[in-house]
Amino acid sequence: MYRSHVLVCGGTGCTSSGSAQIIETLQTELEKQGLTKEVCVVQTGCHGLCALGPIMIVYPEAAFYSMVKVSDIPEIVEEHLLKGRVVKRLLYNETVTDAGDVTSLADTEFYKHQHRIALRNCGIINPENIEEYIGTGGYEALGKVVTSMTPEEVIKVLTDSGLRGRGGGGFPTGIKWKLARSNASEQKYVCCNADEGDPGAFMDRSVLEGDPHVVLEAMAIAGYTIGANQGYIYVRAEYPIAVARLKIAIAQAREYGLLGKNIFNSGFDFDIGLRLGAGAFVCGEETALMTSIEGKRGEPRPRPPFPAQKGLFGEPTLLNNVETYANIPPILLHGAEWFASMGTEKSKGTKVFALGGKINNTGLVEIPMGTTLRQVVEDIGGGIPNGKKFKAAQTGGPSGGCIPAEHFDIPIDYDNLIEIGSMMGSGGLIVMDEDNCMVDIAKFFLQFTVDESCGKCTPCRIGTKRLYEMLDKITKGQATLEDLDKLEELCYYIKDNSLCGLGQTAPNPVLSTLRYFKDEYIAHVVDKKCPAGVCKSLLRFEIIPEKCKGCTMCARTCPAGAISGTVKHPHVIDPDKCIKCGACMEKCKFGAIIKR
Repeated sequence: MYRSHVLVCGGTGCTSSGSAQIIETLQTELEKQGLTKEVCVVQTGCHGLCALGPIMIVYPEAAFYSMVKVSDIPEIVEEHLLKGRVVKRLLYNETVTDAGDVTSLADTEFYKHQHRIALRNCGIINPENIEEYIGTGGYEALGKVVTSMTPEEVIKVLTDSGLRGRGGGGFPTGIKWKLARSNASEQKYVCCNADEGDPGAFMDRSVLEGDPHVVLEAMAIAGYTIGANQGYIYVRAEYPIAVARLKIAIAQAREYGLLGKNIFNSGFDFDIGLRLGAGAFVCGEETALMTSIEGKRGEPRPRPPFPAQKGLFGEPTLLNNVETYANIPPILLHGAEWFASMGTEKSKGTKVFALGGKINNTGLVEIPMGTTLRQVVEDIGGGIPNGKKFKAAQTGGPSGGCIPAEHFDIPIDYDNLIEIGSMMGSGGLIVMDEDNCMVDIAKFFLQFTVDESCGKCTPCRIGTKRLYEMLDKITKGQATLEDLDKLEELCYYIKDNSLCGLGQTAPNPVLSTLRYFKDEYIAHVVDKKCPAGVCKSLLRFEIIPEKCKGCTMCARTCPAGAISGTVKHPHVIDPDKCIKCGACMEKCKFGAIIKR
């Protein structure tokens, strides 16, 4: 029996910050102090507050240590674990009161507005230990389903719960399962889409790293419900920690008889295989994903037929993403009414978001549907750094659109976001401030789409390339107002004629920025200026004579030799030589250099 448990985040974010070395040092120090039989070290998944990693939580005190360094470990072991004195200087500041008392992590602004369902075990259990998952109620839903429920009853619970697909489309899960069950075939398949490719998105990765068994359990439930005996998880090869933990979880589930033959002595057989994606964004589209699993080039197929009719290897197939599956076991254990009591009328439950961009609390959050964007950014996200103003938030990645400041108080759900020209997507939420150029943002996402297009259909292969070229022309100050009209016209052509969701949604970032920030486009075209000072071709660096002290630092820093002047006299920048790197502006101590 251990008297203390030390939970160390082993997610990708904290691992990249050195959490593996912290665990190793921690175990060495515990051995030195003779505490190995008294203190248990547990490597967990992501806690959510990625901006504070590496993270360590010590129970029973629930002391939340943030930004832990290897050099801090001897002090934590000696002071806290040996002598019982919490090292307050290393605690997350929001968990310490003005009086010096340690408070619960659940009371912090980041956590108190959240409601964790899909992430309920992340950061709490050891993802490589099936017994810890079972100890939190794991595989109880699978046992309940295969021994006491009919497939029709499972489908009814999911339908009544109002759960919609969390992969981006938001299709009702119960209806999708019903369609897959209704198509008779001797062989059916259950697939999991873990090919998370949106820039800045890491929701599915975190679930797989922190709670892999929940996906296995949900897929087995799906197999029982639709009449399938084989499942496949299609996961990005760029997620090595997730892949490793999935392999461990599958082996453990087989050993415990929770995958394989005659599960729970019910006569139901189901097994799962892993398939690694090669990093193609288009393979996040369901038909391209299945084509890739079959060993072919990942290209989409025309629909209909839909996967529920003719999917993997030409057989009826059910496909959901990681977060959707993570909601299945708790819904079946707690009931449809429990889940439906959260969220909004048409968007039930919670949604996981990966917060990134210009925000203090970068990380992973799970909020009830209907939470406002303002609450996510200002309360949970801790606001925007350096006192900057909120300008927009991009949701849905390259397939989504921006939410401008005028919609800062919009309740986040599927229908509200679509109404304002954005979309939920898989859950990436990138925050932008006044220093972001919205034309440049649209150009960034278009470049990503151009690179990731599989090239099968002409509207996407050629259309997105032409769209990118138009945006590039605008950011260089070479476009006309007529080009803006052509830009919008091409957007709608690509949307209407592309084969799959990649091409059909590729113009969304352009259309939404045109809708809400057309003045920025016009400034680039008419005034030949970038209001945010981002587009290099339209920038001009100048030295304000009244502020320049003639220290020569700028001239010595300039790599192009574009700055001239004598000591103690104002300097001048030659615009023809200036390469607009901004090095002079960074080095000037007197604020004498500006960009226009």
